[in-house]
Amino acid sequence: MTMTETNFDPATVPGLLAEQRGGGSALIYRGRKWSYAELEELSRRVAAGLRARGVGPGDRVGIWLPNCPAYVLLYFACARLGAVAVAVNTRYRSVEVQDIIGRARCKALAFWPGFRGIDFAGTLDDVDPAVLARLGFLIIHGEEGEGALGNPAPEGVEAVAFQALTDAQAMEEDLSTPESQCNIFTTSGTTKAPKFVLHKQSVIVRHARDVARGFGYDAADARVLQTVPLCGVFGFNQYLGTVAGGASSVMMSAFEAEEAAGLIREHRITHTCGADDMADRLLAVSDEARPLPSLRHFAYAKFNAALVDIVERAEARGLTLCGVYGSSEVQALFSVQPADAPADQRKLGGGIPVAAEASIRARHPETGEVQPHGEPGELEIKAPSVMVSYDGNDEATRAVFTEDGYFRTGDLGYSCGDGSFVYLSRAGDVLRLGGFLVNPAEIEAHLLTHEAVGGCQVVGAETGRGTAAVAFVTLKPGAEADEERLWGHCKGALAGFKVPARVFVIDAFPTTESANGTKIQRGKLREMAQRWLGKTATSGGGTR
Repeated sequence: MTMTETNFDPATVPGLLAEQRGGGSALIYRGRKWSYAELEELSRRVAAGLRARGVGPGDRVGIWLPNCPAYVLLYFACARLGAVAVAVNTRYRSVEVQDIIGRARCKALAFWPGFRGIDFAGTLDDVDPAVLARLGFLIIHGEEGEGALGNPAPEGVEAVAFQALTDAQAMEEDLSTPESQCNIFTTSGTTKAPKFVLHKQSVIVRHARDVARGFGYDAADARVLQTVPLCGVFGFNQYLGTVAGGASSVMMSAFEAEEAAGLIREHRITHTCGADDMADRLLAVSDEARPLPSLRHFAYAKFNAALVDIVERAEARGLTLCGVYGSSEVQALFSVQPADAPADQRKLGGGIPVAAEASIRARHPETGEVQPHGEPGELEIKAPSVMVSYDGNDEATRAVFTEDGYFRTGDLGYSCGDGSFVYLSRAGDVLRLGGFLVNPAEIEAHLLTHEAVGGCQVVGAETGRGTAAVAFVTLKPGAEADEERLWGHCKGALAGFKVPARVFVIDAFPTTESANGTKIQRGKLREMAQRWLGKTATSGGGTR
């Protein structure tokens, strides 16, 4: 069955866009505005251009672009064709790009060779020619003022200008269905290759509608600042929620605090989302008591443990930060803390699911028993936003679903009696110390109360006596503190089994750039802790 432009299925991505065609401003980017009708028309042109080059239902198209209208148009075009948009982070380099486009079997790859001076063409030159040869073509995007780029495609690979796709005659047919696969996101891989999270159109659309209602993107005056990258679920789900709500999206290709603050004031932005450090940088732009008066809701993810008071500081300056929860598998903005809740609650991850029928429970990691409300365990979720599968990995897919259909998140948290829940940490980060399960965030929070400590991460290392807590701290500029002082700070306040075996002062934490923000590599810290404990870790001796 095919759908025409006047007869669309509301459970498909093209249908979601078509519903808004009578609305006003849809996208504002670098001073230019597009209506929803214009976006739909252009996306149908891009779909026709892709179709003429052999892209059809089930084919995969890699989108290796920052936030820009081309990303949006390619996504909607792929959806109209029943094709799958494969998200590729612009920070990825040759090994990662090769792995993704190869394993995902991409038929095309779109990129912007002139973006921020990054050598995308050089990255492609380092990709295995055999992998590139399996691509049908490359889509080359560019924007005004960049100058001539020549042909940035590797030798022997066809290059098509994105503009050539928009010049095609608009495609009338809609090849999408609610069951059409439409998105692949990569998980945060560590030592292993990332898994490919696969979603279908009806699930993406349903969640977009829930996000619009749950976050207020359907309000008549809603205007959303889109700065989190579309290649990750955090940014993608924000954007699709904006479309579902019919709101205007003001888009930035990369976050710059002063520019973002200017856009918020110019366009009277009401909503945005991002990491805690983004909120911190926005507040630092101005000394005004209330620098961003139109911005009434900031959905934030807690990535920087040092910003322990960011919710309170933001509130004191008229900005409401609300903790959220999400993942590639259940989608971002899955839940949110109420905007009228106290600051202590709003700084917690989790909150109220945006889907009314969502069910969350916690299971004890050792006994396997479902925990009563308030007792921590591994979070399990059943909700309409959950993925179809890990693409090409049936074994991994089976492993993360329970017999009664719940998704095992790998996160530690607890359910609440009112249907909400609290996220505490990754389950793998939880430590068994002295026979007790301990959330390392509790130890981190105490070390951060020391006047010299600017940041803290606590991980576990194995010794002859079991697991030991090991703390890594960074100091505030100009501050001084040695291990003995910091250890004593813990000794005097924490239960003995929570006191770290060692406290290492380091210059900076190892980090990785993900599509959703900068994350600390706790796995590397665990490796460092195990190595630095030295004889203590192998002999069973103690340091204290």
